[in-house]
Amino acid sequence: MSQPSIRGAITALVTPFRDGEVDEEAFIALVERQITAGIHGVVPVGTTGESATLSHDEHRRVVELCVKTCAGRIRVVAGAGSNSTAEAIELVRHAKTVGADAALVVTPYYNRPSQEGLYRHYEAINAAVQLPVFVYNVPGRTSVDISNATLARLAKLPNIVGIKDATANMGRIAGQRLECGKDWILLSGDDVSALGYMAHGGHGCITVAANVAPEAVAKFYDACMAGDWKTALYWQDRLHRLNEALFLDASPAPTKFALGQLGLCREEARLPIAPCNDAVKPAILAAMTEAGVS
Repeated sequence: MSQPSIRGAITALVTPFRDGEVDEEAFIALVERQITAGIHGVVPVGTTGESATLSHDEHRRVVELCVKTCAGRIRVVAGAGSNSTAEAIELVRHAKTVGADAALVVTPYYNRPSQEGLYRHYEAINAAVQLPVFVYNVPGRTSVDISNATLARLAKLPNIVGIKDATANMGRIAGQRLECGKDWILLSGDDVSALGYMAHGGHGCITVAANVAPEAVAKFYDACMAGDWKTALYWQDRLHRLNEALFLDASPAPTKFALGQLGLCREEARLPIAPCNDAVKPAILAAMTEAGVS
């Protein structure tokens, strides 16, 4: 399969709610804001989109809305992970059916498969659906860490095209570049360490901060991709406190608080995500100001 042009700032979208239901109008407006700001792509129903507490019907509807709203203007990488291989295949198949450009598939959580089990999970998805798939490695959430050796095996499969790496381990990047080949797409999953990731040869980031400050985040990754590290450092410094502040409480509660302050959606999340703790709100507001968001 030819490689999709998925690079730069890719926003891990929140899923806005209103009175317990998905707020479709707010979601569409959030996507349009990302496009206007110059963001390069979006991820609907990833972890930040509270995929764990969406019903299957809601999950599919949000992906459909995202694809329809983007209308080919930017890339859509649909969240499609599960700790059941059969369920992951169905979600990836749906993403392809509605026109997503790729799927983001998290390593199976809770059941903690072996490296061979991880390989076979993605191998089965590769065989079942002709859609580019990104492996999402986030050991802090899943309790399983996919090794570079397993990724090198997966890189040989035609539909497994890259990784979202949320380990913040800079030492892994060179190994992946060397072992997985020149076509392997390296996306960070950690805003705080993204400048280092890009300098080590990364191609972009699936970013939470872009929900709140899409213009600044887009400029940061434009500079990185142009090799303009002085400008990239400027934007990284402007965004640093926001990158940290959005994880001062369980995500995405701080991000939804920030978006609520901007009048873009309600702060509402689904349990077990509680409303953003009042104690951290001043830090979030100060970080928004520093990032140029008001």
